[in-house]
Amino acid sequence: MATIYDVAKRAGVSAATVSRVVNGLATVDAELAARVHRAASELDYRPNAVARNLRRSKTTLWAVIISDIGNPFFTSMVRGVEDVAQRAGFSVVLCNSDEDPAKESTYVAAALAEKMAGVIISPSGNAATVNRLIQARIPVVLIDRELPGVSADTVLVDNEHGAETATAHLLDAGCRRIACITGPRKVSTAMRRLRGYQRALKAHGIAANTDLVRHADFREEGGYAAMASLLDSGARPDGVFATNNLMTIGAVECLVDRGIPVPAEIAVVGFDDIPWAHLVRPSLSTVAQPTYELGRTAALMLSERITEPSRATSAVTLHTQLKVRDSSVRG
Repeated sequence: MATIYDVAKRAGVSAATVSRVVNGLATVDAELAARVHRAASELDYRPNAVARNLRRSKTTLWAVIISDIGNPFFTSMVRGVEDVAQRAGFSVVLCNSDEDPAKESTYVAAALAEKMAGVIISPSGNAATVNRLIQARIPVVLIDRELPGVSADTVLVDNEHGAETATAHLLDAGCRRIACITGPRKVSTAMRRLRGYQRALKAHGIAANTDLVRHADFREEGGYAAMASLLDSGARPDGVFATNNLMTIGAVECLVDRGIPVPAEIAVVGFDDIPWAHLVRPSLSTVAQPTYELGRTAALMLSERITEPSRATSAVTLHTQLKVRDSSVRG
């Protein structure tokens, strides 16, 4: 088994330098730190975690608290986090909050109790819960969602622009009564995507109609119920923009059950790409997010925050891409 001295010899540095790098101290030159991490990886070096944690009063674990482990959106995102964490010498603990503030609070309490080295969180909407981490000086990065009242590094996508592009595409396809199935009012992504939808309507000279908007839960069942509500209300749309992948599936399932052809009678565009979106019939038009890059960027930001805890907070916004498929194209 490799020792700290083996790593020091391979990297061409002192054992004290290796110790500082392994313990995440910010006093080591970036180039030297990279050499140490590379040498440790080549030698499969594993420091004594118990002794190390006693010295540092922190673990080498990151908590990644996501809102729905059943959503494929998070799979690639978490992989992006893990790939960066592993290279930086950290391990990832995955926590599923289920959009439940109480459950999220429990995981935050666990992160505090276990002295996690950092936390990446897709928040449910409770600023006080996240601020407990910040007040305890645990590095935090918000991912996918903003949270008013919280000053933390944040990585997002261009939600409004993506939603505006999707809605404009439906308008260009000839739709004029476009419904929007969005998420909870307290979630920033839901409201930003709703604003993008409204902005596209305004740009095309169409007045926004609240009868065509439904707030659901970002789940398949919620999308189904929202679509059924739109059909039963009498305000039947000729196009639907659903603001996440699971609600898109639910909405299309409802249309199939009602015998309403897509896109001939109602065209559909979703937000979040789905790995098999091109395999279903009709294939689903979606606004694709760079999910792996979201996770990777959040992890890099967390790693930088751990190294430089006093630096100013920053926000990164990544671009989306509309992928046009059969569900929104009328022949």
